[in-house]
Amino acid sequence: MKILLVGATGAIGRQVKAALEVRHEVITAGRSSGNLQVDIADAASIEHLFKQAPALDACIVTAGSSHMESFQTLREESLLPDIRSKLLGQVNLVLIGQHYLNDRGSFTLTSGILADEPARGTAAASVVSGAIHSFGMAAAAELQRNLRINVVSPGLAADSYAAIGHLFPGFNPVPMQKLVNAYLKSVEGVINGQVIRVYE
Repeated sequence: MKILLVGATGAIGRQVKAALEVRHEVITAGRSSGNLQVDIADAASIEHLFKQAPALDACIVTAGSSHMESFQTLREESLLPDIRSKLLGQVNLVLIGQHYLNDRGSFTLTSGILADEPARGTAAASVVSGAIHSFGMAAAAELQRNLRINVVSPGLAADSYAAIGHLFPGFNPVPMQKLVNAYLKSVEGVINGQVIRVYE
């Protein structure tokens, strides 16, 4: 398969790339790194990306971040960057990409455990991840040409635990191979419209 991986430099993206490129052609894209550049907060940039990488069989997104902030200080203006990037960025990759992927192609988006198990200061991330879950399920019902879509909802990645584990008391680190396998299941398998939760 010819696979576009948006966000290949993070803890999860690096491992997914390594697993896929053993048997597939992987094209990486990022804001300032990768084979191609894209700003997922900009629909025109996404359109240009797909024009540069024609005849794709799959698009995986592991890009996009959400900030942590006290609920008492959270305001609309601080929510908007997360919504534009991680939420609308992934939504637009599907809305635009559906016109470029090959028949029977697939999209794999990334949400996160905070949709189901929020921690202190994570209301923004919880809103975004929950919306991605809902979008993935709704899009699966309407995508045409046998296109598939799934959402991987990672728990606290083991490779990130040392750096940020203290912010998520009681959360168990998830082995990287389990996270990678969720993406492989989505891309190489047959499931559609699923939220693949990898929390333990």
